[in-house]
Amino acid sequence: MKYNRLLCAGIAVSLLWISPCATLSNEQNTSYASPAPAKGRTYYEERGDIVWEVPTHRKLIALTFDDGPDVSNTPAILDLLQKYDAKATFFVVGSRVEKLPHLVKREREEGHEIGNHTFLHSSFQHISRNKALSELDQGQASIVQATGAGTHLFRPPGGSYNDSLVKLAKEKGLKIILWSWHQDTLDWRKPGVHRIANKVLRNARNGDIVLMHDFVHHSTQTVEALKIILPELKKRGYSFVTVSELLYNREKPDGLIEVNK
Repeated sequence: MKYNRLLCAGIAVSLLWISPCATLSNEQNTSYASPAPAKGRTYYEERGDIVWEVPTHRKLIALTFDDGPDVSNTPAILDLLQKYDAKATFFVVGSRVEKLPHLVKREREEGHEIGNHTFLHSSFQHISRNKALSELDQGQASIVQATGAGTHLFRPPGGSYNDSLVKLAKEKGLKIILWSWHQDTLDWRKPGVHRIANKVLRNARNGDIVLMHDFVHHSTQTVEALKIILPELKKRGYSFVTVSELLYNREKPDGLIEVNK
């Protein structure tokens, strides 16, 4: 009996200790955005709220570059894109745009598309609505200041999203653009030029949105990989287009629920 009483007391104390942790976890789950949303990809994709890739029979691919501009990599990438008559979409960080506005202006002047990647590249996993608004608004303002016009595309850092962020993006007139799961090059990890190139080439499909970065600290691997990717995919008959052009060529799949217009 004495042992049973001690055991019961121990369990009670344990439950009291666990309870505050469970409360904290529930509070964290109510934060503004989460990398693991309750609704899956299909829910957002069917409604046109978030884009991962675009169904099309045409041989079109959208190359996208995050986190720039960068003083050396961005011009090198622009030169390569021009050489192969390719267009791309640059999801820029506002604080970097303010330092290198001429590069973002060049991107737009050469027919590329600009997307909002926030102002400070803050994580949207646990962020207040006011902070999220500030990141979006300042990011947009930096693009307008550099180019004279804003953007309707937005990519949250790390790909974090949930209902609240989707709603906010709609309020701001922004379309959330992520990337094809099979086309995440992980170039920010500096895995090697051929690993980056092979990731794209082995998985290339119509309507892909490829994720790369034009700002990776002390790395030119993305630039070198593009020297392999661009001529090879062009040889295969692919055209490189902006995200908006890819969306324009979208073929409506069965079951699509169009609610985000």
